[in-house]
Amino acid sequence: MPARRYLLASAVAAASLCTQAFPAIAATDSGPVVSRGVTIPGFYNPPAELPAADGALIRSEPLPLALSLPGVDGPLPGRATRLMYKSTDSADRPVAVTGAYIEPTARWNGGGPRPLVVVAPGTLGQGDQCAASMGLEHPVSFNGRTMSVGYEDLAIYRLLAKGAAVVVTDYAGLGATDRLHTYVNRVDEAHAVLDAARAARDVEGASVTSASRVALYGYSQGGGATAAAAELQPGYAPDVPLVGTYAGAPPADLTEVTRAIDGSELAGALGWSLNGFLQSDPELKPLADAHLNAAGRTALADLSTMCVGDALFSYGFTKSSSWTTDGQTVSDIIRSTPAFQAFLDSQHIGTIRPATPVRVATGISDNLVPHAQARQLAVDWCRKGADVTYKAVALPGLGSALLNHAGPLLADQGSAISWLTDRLTGRPAASNCATMPVQP
Repeated sequence: MPARRYLLASAVAAASLCTQAFPAIAATDSGPVVSRGVTIPGFYNPPAELPAADGALIRSEPLPLALSLPGVDGPLPGRATRLMYKSTDSADRPVAVTGAYIEPTARWNGGGPRPLVVVAPGTLGQGDQCAASMGLEHPVSFNGRTMSVGYEDLAIYRLLAKGAAVVVTDYAGLGATDRLHTYVNRVDEAHAVLDAARAARDVEGASVTSASRVALYGYSQGGGATAAAAELQPGYAPDVPLVGTYAGAPPADLTEVTRAIDGSELAGALGWSLNGFLQSDPELKPLADAHLNAAGRTALADLSTMCVGDALFSYGFTKSSSWTTDGQTVSDIIRSTPAFQAFLDSQHIGTIRPATPVRVATGISDNLVPHAQARQLAVDWCRKGADVTYKAVALPGLGSALLNHAGPLLADQGSAISWLTDRLTGRPAASNCATMPVQP
């Protein structure tokens, strides 16, 4: 029987006796993997050895799009290919990342070779069945044990309609079955985004080349990923001709975001964050184990295989104080534990000047990924001399943290895509940094 990292909930029946703060990750395995009743295709099992080059294409196969129509020049919106490519994680270890490339049927009329947009998905969960590439094939998946929704498909299809090719990353460990997804790890996510752009060039039938302009699109978790990628691109991927980045509602300051999501509808994301932190830095495990009670260990194991829909129903409005031995919140523990605080500080986005234009948008009523810390990212970049376009999305408070966060995603999406399209056609951005010292 192949090793799996999915039989976790049952494995924590004696969690209070365990010294491990979250489940171990199985070694790479060629057999079938099942997560909450969903069989993960064998394509997502990484090989034992990976290529040396970052962005190298490991394997690919045709990916059927659930939402596709026949067209004169080919299927609409295009032909999709499932990908696995090599990246490097924050500990400088090789990692296999999955995703999808879509060659659009629409023509590119913006001049120059067809451009490429890398889509960094927002929060989807931590179970491999939640991966964005699977969401293109199954936009809504529900089996009574898990529910995944490919809500990023709308942005992907809108970009394809512009004639831009799209590559979407699943991030490290989301889809690929050999490790846990390192949720909101800025380096892991940034590298996965930039290496997706590299991998797209080698897809059979792709029209994008090394000369194709590249833009990044992301909201929420995706906004943090694209923001980090914009910062790291000059050093990590100077061969990627980046011309613009959209970072919507970026979680730039995880200390503030951790405090905000605790007790909210999306409190489960706190478990995904902790799981990701412990996957990234195993030295934090004994510290976490000293503070987590049996309920906390069970929650982290349970959440490690959940998608957003599962977490909303199972852990919505949960307070982290119920997961700890002394009733402290996770934020309290982080603040009082130097090693935890240092790790979160190392994840801060806004310390490096992006070399290319960036557009930061945040809802003024967003109290899930707090508006103030997202706006502060734009301020920090402006102070470093970056070309920043900042947009405060003014929507009324809806009485729900989740809706306050999700509303700007849809309200601003058209403007964000238009801004990126302008960068892909070579039009210069108009920075509004001069207005940033003034509160919106």
